[in-house]
Amino acid sequence: MPENFLAEHTGAESRATPDGSYQPRTRLHVEALLAAGALVDLPAPQAHYLTNVMRLKAGDGVCLFNGRDGEWRARIDAATRKSCRLVVDSLLRAQRDESDLWLLFAPLKKARTDYLAEKATELGASLLWPVYTRRTVAERVNLDRLRANAVEAAEQSERLTLPELREPAKLFDALHGWPAERRLILCDESGRAKPIAEALTPLLTGAKPGDSYALLIGPEGGFAADELDALRKLPFVIPVGLGPRVLRADTAALAGLACLQALVGDWRQSRN
Repeated sequence: MPENFLAEHTGAESRATPDGSYQPRTRLHVEALLAAGALVDLPAPQAHYLTNVMRLKAGDGVCLFNGRDGEWRARIDAATRKSCRLVVDSLLRAQRDESDLWLLFAPLKKARTDYLAEKATELGASLLWPVYTRRTVAERVNLDRLRANAVEAAEQSERLTLPELREPAKLFDALHGWPAERRLILCDESGRAKPIAEALTPLLTGAKPGDSYALLIGPEGGFAADELDALRKLPFVIPVGLGPRVLRADTAALAGLACLQALVGDWRQSRN
C-alpha cells in the first residue's frame, strides 16, 4: 500500500501495528495517571516537542505510557507554543512484566555513558547501576542525563517501562547484601572464563520465567587482578568470556546484554 495512501487515510502521525490497526507515531513517557478521559498537562519541554518540533495540533494523536498503566492513545485537546493538554482516549496495550535484567557498569566518558544508557534501555535492561572499580576513570555520573537518555530510548523502542537508575556505588559496596537468587554474570576479559554460551548452558535446562540475572562490565582498563579473584569467589557470580577480541567497555556491555536476552531473557518471546 503506498505510503501517501496511509498518510491520507490514517493521519501522518499514525503507524500500522501487527494486528492491522493504526496508532500514533509519537510516543511519550509521562508521570500522570493514565485512564480513559484523564487529562494530561505536559511539562514545557514535551509541549515544545509536540507543537514546535513534531508540529502536531489539536486533534492529533499521541501514545502515552507511564510504566504502570499500560500504553494509551491520547489526543491533543489544546496547545500553544508553551503548553499542551492531552485527553486520554483508549488503552492500546495493557501493562505487562518486562525483562528483569540488571546492568552494573563502570562509568565511562560522558558520550559513551550516554550511548550505553540508551542502548541498554533498548535491549531491555531493567536497572542501570554505575559502579566504581579501581581502574574507573570517570569520577562523576549525571543521573539526570542518564534518565533523559533512557526515557528517549524507551519511547523509541516501545517499552512500557523505564529502567530503574541506582545511585553510583563502589563495586563491592554494591555487591554487599546481593540477593542470592540473582545470578551475576561477570564479563571477564582475562581469558580464563568459558565462552558465554557455554558458561550459561547449565542455566538453560532449568530456566524459569521468574529467574533473575545481572551483568557486570568493568572499566576500559579492565578489572584489577585482585578484583577479578574476589568476584570469582562469590557464590552468585558466573564468569563468562565474550570472544577472542578485546571489546571496548560499552561494546562488551551491549554484547553481553544481547547474549543474555537471547539465552535466558525476553528475546525468546515474540514481539507481541
